[in-house]
Amino acid sequence: MKKYYILLICLLCSQGLRASSLLIYMDEDQKNHLKAYGIAYWTISKQLEVDWLLNYRGGSFLIKYNKTVEDELKIRGVSYEVMADGKVTNLLNEISDPAVNMEMVKLEKTPKIAVYSPKSKLPWDDAVTLVLTYAEIPYDVIYDDDILQDKLSKYDWLHLHHEDFTGQYGRFWANFRYATWYQEDVKNQETLAKRMGYKKVSEMKLAVAKHIKEYCAGGGFLFAMCSGTDSFDIALAADGVDICAQMFDGDAADPNAQSKLDFNKTLAFQNFKLDNNPMNYEFSDIDVTQTRTLNQTNDYFTLFDFSAKWDLVPTMLTQDHDKVIKGFMGQTTAFRKSLVKTSVTVLGENKGAAEVRYLHGEIGKGQFTFYGGHDPEDYQHAVGDPPTDLNLHPNSPGYRLILNNVLFPAAKKKPQKT
Repeated sequence: MKKYYILLICLLCSQGLRASSLLIYMDEDQKNHLKAYGIAYWTISKQLEVDWLLNYRGGSFLIKYNKTVEDELKIRGVSYEVMADGKVTNLLNEISDPAVNMEMVKLEKTPKIAVYSPKSKLPWDDAVTLVLTYAEIPYDVIYDDDILQDKLSKYDWLHLHHEDFTGQYGRFWANFRYATWYQEDVKNQETLAKRMGYKKVSEMKLAVAKHIKEYCAGGGFLFAMCSGTDSFDIALAADGVDICAQMFDGDAADPNAQSKLDFNKTLAFQNFKLDNNPMNYEFSDIDVTQTRTLNQTNDYFTLFDFSAKWDLVPTMLTQDHDKVIKGFMGQTTAFRKSLVKTSVTVLGENKGAAEVRYLHGEIGKGQFTFYGGHDPEDYQHAVGDPPTDLNLHPNSPGYRLILNNVLFPAAKKKPQKT
């Protein structure tokens, strides 16, 4: 009888201490920050609930204990802690304290992701596809024909990377016009434009940009990097205006193009000046690449701190284990601060250099994020360079910002505080 009571007491104690949740902490103790996002996405896809603990240990994830999830954490090499009910209750009480700059957001839906990319192979890589693949987050590749055929509505999230929406083929003519890849890209785009009913590639690209803008205004999430940011806004501002030199579209650009730009049509930038020299690897003065004085030793940007309970969206987008992020170059490296619209929220900047690296805004029912630079772990990625091996950078703070945006559409919308 005595043994029975001892066994009963031990059983009750073990049940009381039984694990109730898995905490995927995201501070400096995490072994693989990037794959942790993949775990969160995978868990949601299994119809299991994930809580994103904003500003708690670098933006941690909390999941009700599940043996299958724990096994997957071990397989992918993601650090975690098993937490009992009492400890979880204390943690949630701490987060809910009005005096503490933390918040909990439920992630409920796996966003369907599209990456805008040509079907042909070009001699550079896309940081977003690299990190999505590494984190094991699924995505589809779509391009101009898909967008013009109204296939965007199938997706919650769209990414634009090293792309030129102005129809100037990335301004690569000066250095690469004899390269096979460049000539094939021009041929492919001209063929597609003709097939889709456009006389010029620039006209097709403008139509694509307008479709994307409509998609975003209708409730879509748009994320862009490198020249997918400024060339997008330039194309929108130049609607109906020829800004392409003869080598790009067969006729001269409008000499009065600058005065005809309509900045009311853009998402993020205003009052910018076009670069009219087709030999320059630059579209406008939005980008600071050719005028900045920073180099790899002093190139960095700082993430802003936001109120987690009031400024929920920018808080989600800036979750990281570092607040000072090392810079990296691209065709569009960073944005001239004076040209960013006042309606846009700056998420990260180098204040001393007056340049914005990371920004967010709203249009209609949708939202967009622009992130300057090409590859967060390759300072000066050149055409033809090999892709970054993210096995060497599993804790990259710069890549984490991309993945914040991937998970952002999964968040349950909270009522606006008044």
